Amino acid sequence: MTFEPSLAERLAAMPPDMREEALARLGDEKAARLRWDWEFWSRPSQLPPPGDWDIWLVLAGRGFGKTRAGAEWVRAEVDAKRASRIAIVADTAADARDVLVEGASGLLSIYPPAQKPLYEPSKRRVTFHTGATATLYSAEDPEQLRGPQHDLALADELAKWRYMQETFDQIMFGLRLGSKPRLMITTTPRPVPLIRELLAKPNVVVTRGGTRENRANLAASFWQAVHDRYAGTRLGRQELDGEVVDDVPGALWTRRVLDGCRVREDALPDFKRVVVAVDPAVTSGEEADETGIVCAALGEDGRAYVLEDASLVATPQGWASRAISTLDLRGGDALVVEVNQGGEMVAQTIRSVRPTARILEVRATRGKHVRAEPISALYEQGRVSHVGAFPDLEDQMVLMTAQGYLGDRSPDRLDALVWALTALFPNLIRPVASPPPVNAPRAPAGQHEWMNR
Repeated sequence: MTFEPSLAERLAAMPPDMREEALARLGDEKAARLRWDWEFWSRPSQLPPPGDWDIWLVLAGRGFGKTRAGAEWVRAEVDAKRASRIAIVADTAADARDVLVEGASGLLSIYPPAQKPLYEPSKRRVTFHTGATATLYSAEDPEQLRGPQHDLALADELAKWRYMQETFDQIMFGLRLGSKPRLMITTTPRPVPLIRELLAKPNVVVTRGGTRENRANLAASFWQAVHDRYAGTRLGRQELDGEVVDDVPGALWTRRVLDGCRVREDALPDFKRVVVAVDPAVTSGEEADETGIVCAALGEDGRAYVLEDASLVATPQGWASRAISTLDLRGGDALVVEVNQGGEMVAQTIRSVRPTARILEVRATRGKHVRAEPISALYEQGRVSHVGAFPDLEDQMVLMTAQGYLGDRSPDRLDALVWALTALFPNLIRPVASPPPVNAPRAPAGQHEWMNR
C-alpha cells in the first residue's frame, strides 16, 4: 500500500542542512505559524476531497488520524464562516468530551491560544472565535438530535454506535441550515448495512486508509505490537487496513440476521427473568483475554432480549464488581458463571463483592462451537433480539462456524452470551438424550446437564 506523506514528513526526511535552509528561508514568524497549519502537517488523505459532495466518509484503520482530520475539517469550515451551528456526534457522551473536544487531537488542541474555543461542559457546547457553536451529542440517545438543526455535522466512529441507524437518521433530518449542509463520518469500518448503503450513494465521497500511513506519529511499540499480532488477519484487515471485511462462509450468525433482530429499549416487554452471564479470563494483565459479561432477559412474550455487553479486561475483583453492578443496574435475579477456569475460586471472587449473590455455576466440556449452534438456531427462529447494537460481541458472533471459531483470540463475549441464553432457554435447546444408567452420577443441581456430557 502506497500513500503520499505530509509536507512535515517530507521536511523531516531532508538532510539536516537542506532542512535548516528551508526553514531559514521561511523566517521565524512563518516557521512559528506552521505549528497551527494543518495543510503542513496533514497527509493528502486527511484533507477534504474536492467536488460537490454531501457526505465525506472516512473508512480507515486505528491510528490513521481520523479524529484529527475531523476536528481540522470542523475548524476549516468555522474559520471560513461556512458553518455556524454544528453537531458533534460520538459513540458516547464521554467519547465526545474526552476525544473530540478535550483529546490530544480534539478541538481545543488544534487552535492557536488566541483563538482557542470556549468549552462549556454543562451545556455540551463549544463556542468558536467566529461565534459559531458546536453541540455534543451521544449516539446512545438519538432523541437528543430530534429538533435541533445544523449546517455541519461530524460523526465519529459511526460503526460502533449502539443505535446507528436511528442516530444517523436524526443527524440527516437536522442538517437543514445554510446553502450546503455537510456531514463528515470517521470510522473504522464494519460490514454493516449503513456503511454499505453509504458506499453506494452518489453524493458520498470515500477516503480509505490504514494505520501504516500514520506510523511516523505513532509510538514504535504500539505499531510493532499491533502489526506483529494482527497483520494478515481478518481483524487486522478491518482494524489496521480499514477494509470492509465480508461475512465468513458457514458462520453460525450473519450480519443480516443480527441487523434484523434489533429493537429499541423503549419497545421492550416486561421480563420474567434477567440473568448476567460471566465467562472469566484466566489472567488479568494487559495481554489477557477479556472476561465476557453479558446480560440477557426473558420477556413475557417468550422471547429473549440481549440487554448489555459489559465485557472487559480486568482483575478478578474488577470483573466481579462489573458483573454485580450490571446485575443491579438491570434488576437481574442470577449470575450464570462458567467455572472451567478457576473452579470454586470464581464463585468465591464474586461473593467477596456480594456475599449473598445468587450464582448458577455451569461447566463446559463440549466445544464452544457445539454450545453455540443451538443458540444460533434461536436467532434464526426470531426468538432473540438485541437492544441496539453490540459491535464487539457481534464481531465475535460472525466468526463462529460449525467447525470452530475463526477469530484470533478467545470469544469470551460470545461464550457469555451463550451461557446467558442457555439459562433462559434450558428446555428449548437441550438435545434429547437417552436416560443415564441407574448408578451414573448426576450433575450438581443448577447446572446445565447437556453441556457436561
